Amino acid sequence: MAQVGPPLDEPVPHQPSNGKKVAYFYDSDVGNYAYVAGHPMKPHRIRMAHTLIMNYGLYKNMEIYRAKPASKYEMTQFHTDEYVDFLQKVTPDNMDNYAKEQGKYNVGDDCPVFDGLFEFCGISAGGSMEGAARLNRGKCDVAINWAGGLHHAKKSEASGFCYINDIVLGIIELLRYKQRVLYIDIDVHHGDGVEEAFYTTDRVMTVSFHKYGEYFPGTGELRDIGVGNGKYYAVNVPLRDGIDDRNYKNIFEPVIRSVMDWYRPEAIVLQCGGDSLSGDRLGCFNLSMKGHASCVSYVKSFNLPVLVLGGGGYTMRNVARTWAFETGQLVGRDMGPQLPYNEYYEYFGPDYELDVRPSNMDNANSPEYLAKIKNQVIENLRRTAFAPSVQMTDVPRSPFGLADDNDDILDDLDEDEHPDSRMTQRRFEARIEKDGELSESEDEGMNTSNGIRRQPGRPRRRNIMDYRNPDAAPDSGLNSRATTPDLPESLNGGSVDGDANGAAAAAVANAQIGEQIMSAKASASPAPGRLTTTAAADEAASIASHLSSASEDGADDDDEMDVDEPAAAATNATALPATSAPSAILASAPVPSSQSHHTTSSSSTIAVATANSNSNGSGGGRAQAQVTPPDSPVPANPGIPAAATDVTADGDVEMGDGETAVPDPALAKEEGLAERNNEDVRAEAAAEVALGNAGASADA
Repeated sequence: MAQVGPPLDEPVPHQPSNGKKVAYFYDSDVGNYAYVAGHPMKPHRIRMAHTLIMNYGLYKNMEIYRAKPASKYEMTQFHTDEYVDFLQKVTPDNMDNYAKEQGKYNVGDDCPVFDGLFEFCGISAGGSMEGAARLNRGKCDVAINWAGGLHHAKKSEASGFCYINDIVLGIIELLRYKQRVLYIDIDVHHGDGVEEAFYTTDRVMTVSFHKYGEYFPGTGELRDIGVGNGKYYAVNVPLRDGIDDRNYKNIFEPVIRSVMDWYRPEAIVLQCGGDSLSGDRLGCFNLSMKGHASCVSYVKSFNLPVLVLGGGGYTMRNVARTWAFETGQLVGRDMGPQLPYNEYYEYFGPDYELDVRPSNMDNANSPEYLAKIKNQVIENLRRTAFAPSVQMTDVPRSPFGLADDNDDILDDLDEDEHPDSRMTQRRFEARIEKDGELSESEDEGMNTSNGIRRQPGRPRRRNIMDYRNPDAAPDSGLNSRATTPDLPESLNGGSVDGDANGAAAAAVANAQIGEQIMSAKASASPAPGRLTTTAAADEAASIASHLSSASEDGADDDDEMDVDEPAAAATNATALPATSAPSAILASAPVPSSQSHHTTSSSSTIAVATANSNSNGSGGGRAQAQVTPPDSPVPANPGIPAAATDVTADGDVEMGDGETAVPDPALAKEEGLAERNNEDVRAEAAAEVALGNAGASADA
C-alpha cells in the first residue's frame, strides 16, 4: 500500500473553554443502588462527584438533565433479546431459579445480582444515549454522563462489573449522523467490550491506554489492530505498572494527535475511568488528578462534539474529586484547592482538598519501551485510509429521546404547572449563569433542595441586618427582653375588671423588675463626665405632683372606678419621666377598685438614686438615695420599688486636675431616651393642666 503523507490542513486550534455549551446528565437515584456488601464497585461515588459539582457552583455553567432510562427495546440495539430479558427478570429473590442463565451470561461473582439491577443499567445507558442524541442535534458541544462508561459488557454477557454497554449504545446513536467516531479509553483496564463491538468496521476507531500483562481482562495487546474493514482501526497502547503524569502525557498526546490527523473523526467519546489514578483499590497506575484531567483538556481542545463518560474507579473520594475537577475543565471554570462544604465532606479527610497526589511507586515503563510503543502505533495509523468515508442515507428512525420540538412542549407544560413560581426545577437545571451575574435571593431555596450548601466565608446577598454599626452602643440588660418576666394577659392589653388576682400579679412582676433595675444601677459605673441637672429633677417632681393631684381628682367619691379611669392610668404611666420600658408597662396594671385611689397616686412616684457628687474637685464620691418628691402621696405598697433616675446636686460637673470627660455610649443612649421621654411628659402635663382648668371653669 502506498503511504500517504499527513494532511496539510491541521485541526482547529485551541479555543476558549467558555464558548462551549455543556449538557450534564445526572439521575439522583443512581446513588441508591449497591452491588453487594464488600463489592468494590460503588455507584455512590457518582453522587459524591455530583455533590462536589453542585457545591463548586459548576451547575451555573451547564445545563442539567435527567435522562429517560433506556428501555428494553433501546438496549437491544446492541445486546441480544434473551440477555436483556434475563437482566429484566432476575432479582435476588428469584436468582436461584436462573442458575443456568447466570452461568450462561456470566452473572455471579464479579457481576452479582442486586436489587434494581435493570433500573441501574437503564439510568447508565439512558444518559449516554441521550447525550449522544443532543450532540447529534447540535443542542450541546459537550455531554457528560459520569454514570456511564461501562466498557466491559459484551453483546450477550456481563463482564467486569458491567452489564449493559452504554458506550456502544451511545456510539451507535452518534453513527446515525456522524461518518466517523473516535473512542478514547483512559481506564486502567482495556476497553474490550467496545473494541469487540466495532472490531470489523472503520467507522469507529477505538484507542485504549491500559495496563497489560496478567491483568483483567487480559486483552489489548499491541498487535490487536482489528480485522476486515476494521483493520488498523483498533489501537491499543499497553502500559506497565506505575506510569506517572509526565510519561503518560508524552505518549497520550502524540498518539491522539496522529489519530486526529489521519482519521479525522466527527465526534469523540471519551471514557474517563478513575482507576488509573494513584492509590486506586484495583488500579496500578500512578496518575495524579491533574495528570488524568490533562487528557480530558487535550481531547476537548480539538473542538469536536465530545461525549464524556465515567467508568472504573474504586477509591470513591479520589474518583469524586477527579470527575468534579474534570467537569470544571470542561465548562472552563477554575476550582479552588479547598473543597466546599458538602453532604459528604467527611469522606475527603484529612486534607479536604481538591487533589489526588501521586505516590512514590516505581515506574516500570522505561523511556525505550514507551518510545517503541508510540512508534509502532503511529506506523499502524499510517496504514489506514485517510479519513474513510461512508455513503450516508436518510436516517430511518426518529432520534433517541426527545424530538427537537418536545423541549418547547415541556417548557410550556412546566409553565402551566407552576404559574406562580419564578424558578422551577426545570428552569434551574436549564439555566446557564453568565459571568458576573448575581444570583437572586429566590434561588436559595432551590439551591438547598438540590444539595447545595451555604459555604462558610462565601459572600452572600446583602440583607438589611447585614450591616452592624461598630460605634453603636451594645445592648444592655435594662432594655433586653431577657430581663422582662412573662406578664399575665391583663398586663399586656387584656381586659381585667379590677380583680385582686390582677393586682397581685402586677405587684409581683413590678417587684421583680424593680429589683433588677436597682441591681443594675448599683453595679453600673457612670462615666466621669456624665452631666445631669437639678433642674431636670425639679421639673420631674413638679410634673409628678401635678399628676398625683389630677389622679386624686379623677377618683369618684364612692371609690368605684369609672370607664375612663383605665385610660387615665395609662396616661400616668406614659407621663413617668426617665423610666425604663418595663416600668412604664407595669404602671398601667389594673388594680382592685378599693385601692384605685392610692395605686394611681403611687404610679407617679419617682425614685432619685445614684447621685454623682464631685465635691472639692475629687470627682470620686458616689452616693445613693431614694427621694420622694414634695406633695406626693406615700406609696400604697412599699414592697414595689419605684423607677430610678440619676440626678446630681449641681448642674455643673467639676473635674479633677488632668481629668477629661469620657462619654459612655450606653449611658449616652439612655440619656437621649430620657430626654425624649421628658419632652413627651412636658407635653402631656400641659394638656392635663389645660383640661383641669377647663373643668374648673365649667364647675364654676
